[in-house]
Amino acid sequence: MSANKAIVEFEEAGFAYSDEAETLSDINLRLHEGEFRFLTGPSGAGKTTLLKMIYLAHKPTRGHFRLFGEDTAGAPRDALPPLRRRIGVVFQEFRLLDHLTAFDNVALPMKVAGINQNQYREDVSELLNWVGLGHRMNAKPPTLSGGEQQRVALARALVSKPDLILADEPTGNVDPAMSERIMKLFIELNKLGAAVIVATHNLHLVQSLGKPVLRIADGRVSHSAGAGGAG
Repeated sequence: MSANKAIVEFEEAGFAYSDEAETLSDINLRLHEGEFRFLTGPSGAGKTTLLKMIYLAHKPTRGHFRLFGEDTAGAPRDALPPLRRRIGVVFQEFRLLDHLTAFDNVALPMKVAGINQNQYREDVSELLNWVGLGHRMNAKPPTLSGGEQQRVALARALVSKPDLILADEPTGNVDPAMSERIMKLFIELNKLGAAVIVATHNLHLVQSLGKPVLRIADGRVSHSAGAGGAG
């Protein structure tokens, strides 16, 4: 993929919940194919809100937003699901289905897309092994710890090899060794062409990788070329 094509574009965008003051204001942001960004800022600053805007779960209340070149405000409703399917999302609420095994939860995006199990069985198994859950493939979410559920959600987000990965505190419930392993997986997928945004409070993680940083403070997004502070 060309590294020059913008896949996320905000122009003077803002977002407010109902009649409240804007949570995010005057967002001017471009993310190109193959780019990696950390997203930092104090709790409640709007990191999750920004990620949900990119995923089309929230619409800007003003300004413009384009995703994969599509003007989302003017796009017909049936044009949005195909855009979402190009995004792998790891939010803090894991949204696993309790009646399905870890394997079947991870495989769900492939099943929904109508892909035969023989085509994705190896990918699902490989991802579960990568996140340290190869021995829990047949376990259901209620029997898994919070950290294990988080890793199942991570594998599910990545199994379809998305063009854009959005991760909200993906290492928040895991130990340092697993955090490093998860970040290595993001980096490998980024090298293969996926754009990545990782929201985190982990200052050590941000500094150790030296990737560019988006920081939210006072409702505004600023940019820095290297590691920045995480509140």
